[in-house]
Amino acid sequence: MTEAVTDSPTPALPILVVDDEPHIGRIIRTRLEQDGVRVLLAESGVEALDQLHREPDVGLIVLDLMLPGMSGIDILRVLRDDIRWSDLPCIVLTAAGQEAHWQEAEALGVAEVMSKPFSPRRLLARVRHHMRGPRASTDDSSSQ
Repeated sequence: MTEAVTDSPTPALPILVVDDEPHIGRIIRTRLEQDGVRVLLAESGVEALDQLHREPDVGLIVLDLMLPGMSGIDILRVLRDDIRWSDLPCIVLTAAGQEAHWQEAEALGVAEVMSKPFSPRRLLARVRHHMRGPRASTDDSSSQ
C-alpha cells in the first residue's frame, strides 16, 4: 500500500529563529510548530547567543542578517569559530539588495540564503532539507 502522509515525528533538536521583527519570528515559529518543530526565538544577536549557551544543541538556525547591535554576519563568525556550532546549518534571511551581505554569509558557510519577503511554506521545506539531527535523513524530497 502507498505510504500515507502523516505528521512528522518531533525532532529531538529545536530550531533557533533569530529576527528582530517580532511578527516575522512569530510567522516562522507558527509554521514550524505546525510541523512539529520546537522553536526557540531570539530578537537580537546577543539574545541568540544567550539562547545557544542555554541550549547548545539545536538542529538549525534561521537567521536574519540585519539585526541591531550584533549583525547576523557577526553571529555567523561566532558560530563558525566555536567547535560546537562550526557546522551548524544556517538559513539566512535578508532583504533584497544586500548582495554583499549574501556573499559574506555564503563565504561563512551558510546552508542557504533566502530573501524577504519569503514563503513560509518554502522556508519549511528548506528547514526540513537542511536540518541536522534525527530528521536529517527524512528531508522533504518534494522541496527540490
